[in-house]
Amino acid sequence: MIESDEFDILFQRMMRPFKGLDEMWDELKGSANAQTFGPYYYGYSVTVGPDGKPVIKEYGNVRPSLLPTEEAREPLADVIVDDKEKVLKVVAEMPGVEKKDIKIEVVGRTILIDAKHEERKYHTKIPIKHKVDENSVKATYANGILEVKFQLKEEERLKGKTVEVE
Repeated sequence: MIESDEFDILFQRMMRPFKGLDEMWDELKGSANAQTFGPYYYGYSVTVGPDGKPVIKEYGNVRPSLLPTEEAREPLADVIVDDKEKVLKVVAEMPGVEKKDIKIEVVGRTILIDAKHEERKYHTKIPIKHKVDENSVKATYANGILEVKFQLKEEERLKGKTVEVE
């Protein structure tokens, strides 16, 4: 059970990036490109990892301590591993684009996703921590949700060898 003081400390650590956010918004409103860039969003996604520990990811097109530097939005994306079906899924929310506007590239252990349709632009890099079969990749897009699936590769099990002492 978490003590009250521990919760307060954890809450203060989580709120630290948001201090000074009001001043940042005031600066952005007064900037020259305020009418051509937006909306501004920033957030955290909290999930439970396979080891039972929380996994915290940042997303958005602005960081609390930085002014926006890109016109592309970072979509909210999640990586799901289904050990039963031996599949790794990447699900990204990208409303406002069409299937033909999406470009997906697998480079090493990273998935690059780009999309552009009229005013909407998305860009993200998603690291893959599991071994996947790059040739098995399939992607679907419907109702603003992009789903990219990979078949998981079997972990190579090291075979032991008995060594006789001479």
